[in-house]
Amino acid sequence: MKGLDGAYSLTTTEEAKSFYDGWAAGYEDELAENGYITPQRCAEALAQHASMPWAPLSEFGCGTGLGGLALKAAGFESIDGYDISEEMLAKARAKDVYNVLGTVDLSQPLDGFEPGTYQNAAAIGVLSPAHMQATVIDEILNLLPEGGCFVFSLNDKSLADGSMESRILALTEYNVADLLFKDHGAHLPGIDLQSTVYVLRKR
Repeated sequence: MKGLDGAYSLTTTEEAKSFYDGWAAGYEDELAENGYITPQRCAEALAQHASMPWAPLSEFGCGTGLGGLALKAAGFESIDGYDISEEMLAKARAKDVYNVLGTVDLSQPLDGFEPGTYQNAAAIGVLSPAHMQATVIDEILNLLPEGGCFVFSLNDKSLADGSMESRILALTEYNVADLLFKDHGAHLPGIDLQSTVYVLRKR
């Protein structure tokens, strides 16, 4: 399980880009072997709470497009995908579920996006305090209009240092967003790793 082993040791954006470019060819097979279920969990959670499923949705860290397939199956009709890896994006392009695909570095401010372009957003299996700040949650929420929903997952390794969950708590306490959904469950059963799925609605 060279890919999965390496994914949880990344500490910089440069490492992440190089790693995922190199893993793109075998990524889906390895995740399938280990029962990767988080895309479906996130898509179903977002579908339960988001309004206007026909409105534009952005998926950050879309990888090879597994999230896009799940979101489409859950009823979302207009999806754009962004990822740090060009090789991953090439795999996503072949799935024909995204209107637009582009590169993004989640360790940096999302200044290239116009607030309000997207009604809803997703970040499935991508957020990690190892190589991005917890305020990435703020950055993505800031792109949404009032009432827009953001679904994301944090696996148990990403939750371990507490920074991401502390950020979620701060956003709700300061009335930036409402936590509509939180569920801890399967992520990669093959390596006995779980994740928590969240849905935040912007106030």
